[in-house]
Amino acid sequence: MMLSLERRAVDSRLMTYASPFLALLLTLVTAAVIFAFLGRDPVAGLRNFFIAPLMSAQGWAELCLKASPLLLIAAGLTVCFRARIWNIGAEGHFLVGALGASAVALSFGDQEGFWILPLVLLAGIVSGALWAMIAAVLKTHFHSNEILTTIMLNYIALNLLLFMVNGPLKDPQGFGFPQSVMFGDSALLPILISGTRLNISILFAVAAAVVVGVLFARTFIGFQLKVLGQDPRAAAFAGYPARGLIWFALIFAGGLAGLAGAAEVSGPIGQLIPQVSPGYGYTAIIVVFLGRMRAIGIVLASLLLALTFLGGETMQISMNLPKAMTGLFQGLLLFYLLACDAFIHYRLRWRPRQPVPAVASSTSASTAQASTGQVSTGQVSTLVREEA
Repeated sequence: MMLSLERRAVDSRLMTYASPFLALLLTLVTAAVIFAFLGRDPVAGLRNFFIAPLMSAQGWAELCLKASPLLLIAAGLTVCFRARIWNIGAEGHFLVGALGASAVALSFGDQEGFWILPLVLLAGIVSGALWAMIAAVLKTHFHSNEILTTIMLNYIALNLLLFMVNGPLKDPQGFGFPQSVMFGDSALLPILISGTRLNISILFAVAAAVVVGVLFARTFIGFQLKVLGQDPRAAAFAGYPARGLIWFALIFAGGLAGLAGAAEVSGPIGQLIPQVSPGYGYTAIIVVFLGRMRAIGIVLASLLLALTFLGGETMQISMNLPKAMTGLFQGLLLFYLLACDAFIHYRLRWRPRQPVPAVASSTSASTAQASTGQVSTGQVSTLVREEA
């Protein structure tokens, strides 16, 4: 008997929804093994990573704060991915959005006015959308692969931010550190819960998830995006504007990622720094796939991935483990998710080994006899004819 993968006649609906939970379970088991290998108590390690950060109201507020940019970015990426537009450039959209918002916020200095914050957020949205338009132009007019162009634009965005924070936007009284001056109070997001850092960006994120849910459930453009993703030829036959849909998806994703960047610099950070993103744009890709590209799914997945950031920080303090554990957990989760997703389309089957044909056996035996000189000339002739 041998084990093989067999294509399912119909995709498994059970595995579609069970795959994320199975991937999470396998991640926890692997994490426990890693803790044991490092000489740490696996139970204590998992408790510090997943439970300890949520033992207080402050911890829950920090969880929502970390989930806000993830949910905003994931909402935009969901629109792209459901249309099979593989936008890997959310990190670049986020950084450029933070840069654009910072430039506007710093231009007002310490001025006061209710219009300053909306302009700061709008600058972030526009900056992220304009950055995404570069990839849209390259895909629709030059047929460039959006995976390559968007991921390369991430590095350009990062270096642009580093140039600005070390040059035109650098704080002249910052003792040489690459950072801007602190934003004025009018450019900061209002705190949602007193005594915590949680601000109204979580409301923007939830609203974005609702908009995406309504977009695909109730609007014609959402239906067009789904058809484009499932069968581009059918979309072309129906007369759907493929170029326009690509532009819409990329601009929508860029705008939301830019808003996330603007909310980060005008929220918990309050200034522009090189470490404005711990990798939100890349982590949001895991959020989208873990959440099954559904509104409620990406909300729950955002909370889970936000918990990995908090857990990594907790383990640094309590168990003296490197911050890289956060990336390790996220990578394991993505790896197991992709592996489990394979069983949506395939299943394991035991197959009996194919017996060796009798002719082949007799031929092999005759060949062996010939090699030892135990076969006659007539047998050799018969063997040659069988081989021919």
